[in-house]
Amino acid sequence: MGIIVVGICDGSLITAIPLEEILEREYPGVAVIENSCLSFYGMCGKRPNVMVNGKQIFAKTAEQCLELIKPHIEAELAVYA
Repeated sequence: MGIIVVGICDGSLITAIPLEEILEREYPGVAVIENSCLSFYGMCGKRPNVMVNGKQIFAKTAEQCLELIKPHIEAELAVYA
């Protein structure tokens, strides 16, 4: 498991892109974990969203969400540099 955990709900619209493949290839310290539900009151079915080390990130599209995720991962990894 990586030092950065990206949690996704299996109902999230972020699943429209191969998030696990993209992030784990680009950032070896990242583990993408798919959960059955993150209990954010239906948010997962309305907008693409993820949790990066416990911080919720969401956007209008899956691609926009991916672009918002990357700076959060890089900031977390900078702690270990």
